Amino acid sequence: MDLNEFRWTREPKSFEIKDGTISVTTLPHTDLWQRTYYHFRNDNAPVYQMKTSDKFFSFVVKTSFEDSHHRFDQCGIVMYLDSDNWIKGSVEYENDSFQHLGSVVTNNGYSDWATTEIPADIKSMWYRFSRREDDYCIECSDNGETWKQMRICHMEKGGGEIQFGIYACSPEDSSFTAVFSDMQITECVWKAHDGQQPD
Repeated sequence: MDLNEFRWTREPKSFEIKDGTISVTTLPHTDLWQRTYYHFRNDNAPVYQMKTSDKFFSFVVKTSFEDSHHRFDQCGIVMYLDSDNWIKGSVEYENDSFQHLGSVVTNNGYSDWATTEIPADIKSMWYRFSRREDDYCIECSDNGETWKQMRICHMEKGGGEIQFGIYACSPEDSSFTAVFSDMQITECVWKAHDGQQPD
């Protein structure tokens, strides 16, 4: 991938880009979240994205987070359109026993959070983000070869040009370094549905 096509939305204070690998050190109290349940709005996480009008593609990235250690420390993939419309997928540290592998979909200023618990000693995760017009799929993998579906969703403002890429943040009083590598864009591996036909 040509990282020259990527741009920062809120550049982090500390980062390094070298040989296709991106390291981001988070600042405390950085996050992406809108309203739901917590009733607060956070919109200050650093996001590194490229733009595309391609309606069918897949984006793959490996994340490593060896020193994540505090509740909600997280890094992963993102499609950030604006403060009220975005998707993210990540591992969020919870405690010494478990973490949350999950995804957030935010449409028109309201977020949801779908998660499953995974062991706290997992310190890397692959993600594959796929687009079919204004519908999206997030998958994860522990080896970059065998994939598991995390989320299928529709984005109300996701039908035209979009931005997608990576993010990292520490919502509470913490900081850690996230490493992103093995980034690639491929043809869309999320194939058209072959069952019930559209209405």
